[in-house]
Amino acid sequence: MKGYLGIDVGSVSTNIVFLDEDFVIRETVYLRTQGRPIEAVQGGLKEIAGRLPPGLTVRGVGTTGSGRHLAGVMVGADTVKNEITTHAMASSQLVPGVQTILEIGGQDSKMIILRNGVVSDFAMNTVCAAGTGSFLDQQAARLNIPIEEFGDIALNAEAPVRIAGRCAVFAESDMIHKQQMGCSLPDILAGLCEALVRNYLNNVGKGKEILPPAVFQGGVAANSGMRKAFEKALGLPVQVPPYYNVMGAVGAALLAGEAVYRAGPSRFKGFAVAEARFAAGSFECTGCANQCEVVQVTEEGVVIARWGDRCGKWSSAVNEQKKIG
Repeated sequence: MKGYLGIDVGSVSTNIVFLDEDFVIRETVYLRTQGRPIEAVQGGLKEIAGRLPPGLTVRGVGTTGSGRHLAGVMVGADTVKNEITTHAMASSQLVPGVQTILEIGGQDSKMIILRNGVVSDFAMNTVCAAGTGSFLDQQAARLNIPIEEFGDIALNAEAPVRIAGRCAVFAESDMIHKQQMGCSLPDILAGLCEALVRNYLNNVGKGKEILPPAVFQGGVAANSGMRKAFEKALGLPVQVPPYYNVMGAVGAALLAGEAVYRAGPSRFKGFAVAEARFAAGSFECTGCANQCEVVQVTEEGVVIARWGDRCGKWSSAVNEQKKIG
């Protein structure tokens, strides 16, 4: 078998997918990053390698997510792309004709507008916890509800209560107030879903023309209460595509296929990187007034990448060493 790997390293989850030569999804791995992206990438590679047949040929690798640069130098990525590009690519492939992508992950949310298969507009929210998967996890834990049951309970609401959703702190205070007033749990959870959707549309979706087909993806798309709240607020059907929780990785794999088609053989180092010793750190450059924070990655004690320097003093030194070597 031959195919392509896509790796999405986020703040909450790390996702890895394998697509065959026909770009059909064969295997997916979804695991928690837990603040250790290097270990998460290595663990995910080890797991997916164990599921794939022996003698497999990886023809290309793409990385995305907040840890895309780190993952890219670890595995030898052929393409390193942001989440907007990869999510749009995956959605266009799995839901032909899609015009609106609603994406909510663990720590951020985004909206992508496509017209004729091309990204025409997008917005991201990375500064507020309200409306993210982490906030829903936190509230489920506070109410002693498994997060997997959150959405199904919300669907049983008879009269969702109004909850202030513009701030995570205010939303939690309002939920506690509604509990003390005697409101039912389903009504409170449904009210929270509607509040988070209002927050999302008022911030991320402000000024956007939301047209069908619309898809809802990211880890929060597993919450059926959030999907219903989106449909109620938008007045149009919202699809949750297959592989909704690993769409970034799917898009990265698709883009890897394009990259190697144009540039030639893959730079993938092989699944052996799952056993290599990697370390990442940073230091402050004192060469000028900018005082750049330079990130440095080592493999088996050898520096393989640096970034963060505005002038290129440190990153270019690594590149020159690679050329000489």
